[in-house]
Amino acid sequence: MIAVQGYDRQRRVIYWNDASARLYGYSREEALGQLLEDLVIPDHMREGVIEAHRDWLENNISIPSDELELKHKEGHLVPVYSSHVMIKQESGACEMFCIDISLEEQKRARDELYRRASFDDLTGLPNRHFMEAELSSRLEEADRLQQELAVVFIDLDNFKIINDTLGHHHGDSLLKAVAETLRAELRGGDLLSRFGGDEFVLLIFDFDGPEALHELICRLIDALEHQVHLEGDCYQVTASFGVSLFPHNGTTVAELMGNADAAMYQAKETGKNGLCFYTPDINDRLVQYQEITNLLRDALNNDGLELVFQPQISLSERKSDSCEALLRCFNGQSRAVSPAIFIPVAEKSGLINRIGDWVIEAACKQLNAWKKTPLENLRVDINLSGRQLTNPHLANHILETLKRYELEPHQLGVELTENEVFGSDENQTRQLEKLKEAGLHISIDDFGTGYSSLVYLRKLPVCGIKIDRSFLQHAMQNNADMAIMEAMITVGHSLGLSVLVEGVETDEQAQLVTDLGCDLAQGFLYAKPMPAQKMEEFLASF
Repeated sequence: MIAVQGYDRQRRVIYWNDASARLYGYSREEALGQLLEDLVIPDHMREGVIEAHRDWLENNISIPSDELELKHKEGHLVPVYSSHVMIKQESGACEMFCIDISLEEQKRARDELYRRASFDDLTGLPNRHFMEAELSSRLEEADRLQQELAVVFIDLDNFKIINDTLGHHHGDSLLKAVAETLRAELRGGDLLSRFGGDEFVLLIFDFDGPEALHELICRLIDALEHQVHLEGDCYQVTASFGVSLFPHNGTTVAELMGNADAAMYQAKETGKNGLCFYTPDINDRLVQYQEITNLLRDALNNDGLELVFQPQISLSERKSDSCEALLRCFNGQSRAVSPAIFIPVAEKSGLINRIGDWVIEAACKQLNAWKKTPLENLRVDINLSGRQLTNPHLANHILETLKRYELEPHQLGVELTENEVFGSDENQTRQLEKLKEAGLHISIDDFGTGYSSLVYLRKLPVCGIKIDRSFLQHAMQNNADMAIMEAMITVGHSLGLSVLVEGVETDEQAQLVTDLGCDLAQGFLYAKPMPAQKMEEFLASF
């Protein structure tokens, strides 16, 4: 659309085409005789336009073409590219003609590009790019004014379970609900952004000391604890919050973001649904995390992993038909690193899948080596992680590895912790069903320490439970632990499951678990974990 207007020496309209009427809202009759500055010039441009027109008339200084935002009849601004022509200047009857090309489509396109580049489509919140740019700008201001500034990293707890079990549609609805809940609790000057996935970042400015900051964040935690209603269903939502402060915990965007993220992970490790402020020792733990990650990578690439085996003893027959394969990792000085240290790091770093594949391969290789020895009928139980169970090809991989080593499925067992089994979704359960149907023995490890449900225990494809050692350690003196152990054994047997107690270390404990009717025992009383070459010697003498 090309709008053309003509103005006389006093800037009164003498020409107004139909395109001008559509662009600015004034009909030709309304516009004729009106002053340019009264029709389409915004107030802040009024004096400048009058002066520029005077300079053209008196000093022959033409008005340059430019992108402008001129005023519509209804008050809003209209983006145009405006050019100007002066005619009859020598005669004194000067006429100025303006040729305006509408830029509304281009402006809408630019605005949309900016929105997409700066805001999250799902929640409408500023995105990571916008937030980091704003933080950089605010840091300069905070430094100049000697003010504190807080960066809060927010990560939803167990969001993946909701997303995987209920679908991405419910997950998206939950993220939008969380964004609205958080936004409703904020003060006007604070900035909430969606960083990506289920992570949000909050910038808090101008707070009145640490107490006020703590109170604000606790209010956010409380707000999220309330149930969220999605399509008729209620969900309990919690989040972990990590906080870093300018200038105490960093002076750059990267430092403050990294430290807030580290504090958030610390909040998750200490129980989730909570708040953690960054401290230097958190950074020390990050350094240790990286060191262990590097150690695991090196061990995978340079034969630094080893399986050791601990027999599982039948209490009625006083023999062992199975053992648990336990993973050991060695550093450069051949010193073992505790599994309590390296297994959580493997989970977080994503190395657990490579390590899990190594364990499957090593266990099958050892079973093959025990063929035609007194150990040829010994079942080896390996530990699987919940992350491995999310692999839809896990069952096939295990069965193919067994076949490659010419082994029968019943020669291998798998153990998963209670929380991993009860937190599994339908696809993960199918993996377990496929393994059990093929003949593998499936056990729930550390039973009693999580949030078990007897309904799930009845439905899940498991063959046995392993009662956690913590119950046995106190059962001799604590009637409550004794009663819980007895109940777990009774429930296990009623569901047709074998029951093993871990951590048997004394004759008194062995007698207790025997009297309670437990099927199997495992612990230092019988044997410590040992290398493969020691197993034949041990079982021959047992």
